[in-house]
Amino acid sequence: MIRSLEELAFNAWPSLQTLLYDGWVLRFADGYTKRANSANPLYYSGTDVTRKIETCEKLYRGQGLKVVFKMTPVSQPEGLDSFLAAQGYQVDSPTSVQLLDMSAWNQPTTTPDAVYCESLTEEWFSAFCELGSVDPQRQLTARRLLQLIVSAKGLAAIRQNGHVVACGLGVLQDGFVGLFDIVVDRRFRRQGHGRQLVQSLLAWGQHQAAHTAYLQVMLNNEPALRLYSTLGFQEKYQYWYRVKE
Repeated sequence: MIRSLEELAFNAWPSLQTLLYDGWVLRFADGYTKRANSANPLYYSGTDVTRKIETCEKLYRGQGLKVVFKMTPVSQPEGLDSFLAAQGYQVDSPTSVQLLDMSAWNQPTTTPDAVYCESLTEEWFSAFCELGSVDPQRQLTARRLLQLIVSAKGLAAIRQNGHVVACGLGVLQDGFVGLFDIVVDRRFRRQGHGRQLVQSLLAWGQHQAAHTAYLQVMLNNEPALRLYSTLGFQEKYQYWYRVKE
C-alpha cells in the first residue's frame, strides 16, 4: 500500500526529469520542492549501496542540487536509513501521509465562495505563488510541474470580497484523490477557509467517483494536523527526508 501511494504522489506532483536506477527513482526539477528533487529508494535494490549513494551524489551535485533521499518504512534495501545517517545525512521534514474513506464522508461539501477550474489559470497560479510564497525564480518551474500533471486535476480557491484567501489542488487517479498545497492567506487564517477549501476539494473528488482521499502533512504543522483529524483523515505511514548539505 505504501508503494502504491508513493506512486500516486509521484504522478500527482511530477518532476521535470526522472531517472530509474536499480529500483530507485531519481527525480529532478531544478530544485523546486524536495519531493520533486529527491532519490526515492522505493523498490528492490541489488547494487552495492555505497556505490549507489555515490552515484546519486554525483548526479544531484552535477545538477547543482542538494543530495536528498526520501525515506519511507519500505525503503530498499533494509537498513538504508541507518546507513545514510552514518554517512552524515540528517533527518528533514518528517511528514504524515493520511487517508480518508470517502464512502464514509458526508460532511458539508460546498461553499458559495469556492471557485473551481480543471486547467491552470493565471488567477489561480498567481494566488498559488503568492499564498505559498513561491520564490520568483522558481515560479516558472512551478508552472511547468503543474502543467505536466497528466491525471485529472481540480484547482480550487476560496474568495472573500473578491480576493483569493485560500487555494489548493486535487489530483485524481484510480479512485484516489490527492490533496496538495493547501495554503491560506496568513491574514485570513483561523476563519475556516482551510476547512472550506479541503471540503470543496473532497467534494470535487467525490463527484469524480473517488473512493479514497490522501494527503501529506508535515508533523510540525499542528493546525493542519488538527484540521485533517476533525475531517476524518487517519495516518497510514510517515516519510522523511535524509539530506546532506
